[in-house]
Amino acid sequence: MEVTMSWFLVLKSLLAVCIISHLSVSSVESYACIQEEPPFNKECYPNSSTCESSKGCFSLWLELGAHQTYVQKGCSEDSCTGLEFSVTVERHLALSYDHRCCYTEHCSKEPIKVPALSSEPNGVECPACFSECGTCRPVLLKCTGEETMCIKATARDIIKLQAMGCATKTACNLKNVTITDNLKFDTSCVNGSPLLSSRLLLQHHACLPAATLPAMTVMELSSGTVSPQ
Repeated sequence: MEVTMSWFLVLKSLLAVCIISHLSVSSVESYACIQEEPPFNKECYPNSSTCESSKGCFSLWLELGAHQTYVQKGCSEDSCTGLEFSVTVERHLALSYDHRCCYTEHCSKEPIKVPALSSEPNGVECPACFSECGTCRPVLLKCTGEETMCIKATARDIIKLQAMGCATKTACNLKNVTITDNLKFDTSCVNGSPLLSSRLLLQHHACLPAATLPAMTVMELSSGTVSPQ
């Protein structure tokens, strides 16, 4: 449970990523948006309030496994771009993330729900592991559904976290973003395939450094700002 909660708190900080760092459509209109910030509990929702924005409204759903859920709604401080992805680092430890944008009065009032992850194997296997001590020993994980990428994530400074597993392609597109608590978080992806991922596992007995994987996505993060590469 302690490992699960630590991983969830790290990923919770991605709320800041998509709310402040994705730039897309801008608007000159003003919108009244539903505003909610409940705790990590599906059954505990506070009363909604409203906020005013010229950038639109957002709704965010983040779920870890089947028992921990975070929902947030509010006004976009910057132009808003939707993002949806999932990552699985253990057989029963998967993260689902869905950030949506809309541009009409109270357009975010409807509840959102991330579709259940598919359990259908897709033929891809990726090295998978999780550790808070800086290194971890991967084992092959059979990927399912749309998770066809092998991902590696490393957090430094406050939390020395290593994680590898299966991911959707959209999980690899987060870059030049800021998350909370001065946490530096690097992520790397390769196309998933049984041959490639098996070779990675045999050649490395600990999580791979980001520099060894092609087509890297590197996020250099400092609290409160977005730092372009």
